[in-house]
Amino acid sequence: MGKKGKISHQSNKVSHVLAIETSCDDTSVAIVDSSGLVLAMKSQNQDLIHGPFGGIIPELASRNHTMQVLPLMDEVFKTASFGWEKIDAIAVTYTPGLLGSLLVGLTVAKTLSVLHKKPLIGVNHLEGHLYAPFLKDNKFNLNSTWDEPFLGLCVSGGHTSLVRVDKFRKIKTLGRTLDDAAGEAFDKFGKVLGLGYPAGKKMDELAKKGNVKAFNFPRPLIKSNDFNFSFSGLKTAGMLKFKELENKINGDVLNDLCASYQEAIVDVLSSKVQKAVKKTRIKKVVVTGGVAANSALRERLRDYLFPPPYYCADNAAMIGFVGAKKFEQCKIDGIKLKVAATTKNAEIKS
Repeated sequence: MGKKGKISHQSNKVSHVLAIETSCDDTSVAIVDSSGLVLAMKSQNQDLIHGPFGGIIPELASRNHTMQVLPLMDEVFKTASFGWEKIDAIAVTYTPGLLGSLLVGLTVAKTLSVLHKKPLIGVNHLEGHLYAPFLKDNKFNLNSTWDEPFLGLCVSGGHTSLVRVDKFRKIKTLGRTLDDAAGEAFDKFGKVLGLGYPAGKKMDELAKKGNVKAFNFPRPLIKSNDFNFSFSGLKTAGMLKFKELENKINGDVLNDLCASYQEAIVDVLSSKVQKAVKKTRIKKVVVTGGVAANSALRERLRDYLFPPPYYCADNAAMIGFVGAKKFEQCKIDGIKLKVAATTKNAEIKS
């Protein structure tokens, strides 16, 4: 089992996978079956820990993962009402992410793999996001004959990618961020505005009360002939506008800044998606990742498929679903699996 390779299992049997996600600052454990049904999931964020610093402190993130992952696992098994005897495999995020955080999850997964004699499967965190819309629970069920090919906009705090998915594990990156990701642009400008960390949700709330045309922020690369993104220039423009208005910012101005800034990000993201749809002639699109919870983006791209907000954030259910699909294809990594903080060119690869 320690070697990468194939195993045999009953093809008509529904597989159950225990999944662990610790790629950044959210600790999450879930049990998912191969149909995408989430039998149990427990997650714990670290917002209160990192908030005072205005961003994630890697050492604190990994330390807190070590304290959270096993108690969350106990809760998951209690919710699922069964034990290790029904678990067919263990899935864990191995890339991309914070090195220390990834190591915590992988170390726990390897230990459990050896202890309980369960196959170990590594999952790319970004690929997990792509399949989050296909998860099912008692509140959410796509209930559709959705299939490949489809386009995927994966937009989060650390990554912004536009990809084409022809079939499971056959993913082509059409475009990616060349600098700051969309979520990073939200959080850094929000920090300047004094909204705390993470700032995206607060900015979304304030933007609903503001005027999207109050300030003319740039839309980087919106007219380019490719599908790449760039948000560093927008972030800089936001900071310069804040300095210009620093002594004049009241509630209304703050709302307008949030609305105008958010509108610029949404314009760029939606424009790239529409351009990709037109060029590829693929009309099915999924929008995933933390920023996919943004209400303005969901409204602008309402014709496409979004997971519910609780599956937009980093979560183990999406990791478990991809792990279960890999298990059904007999794709096993084993205990020699290693973490990778980044993937080549930030592409989504299994």
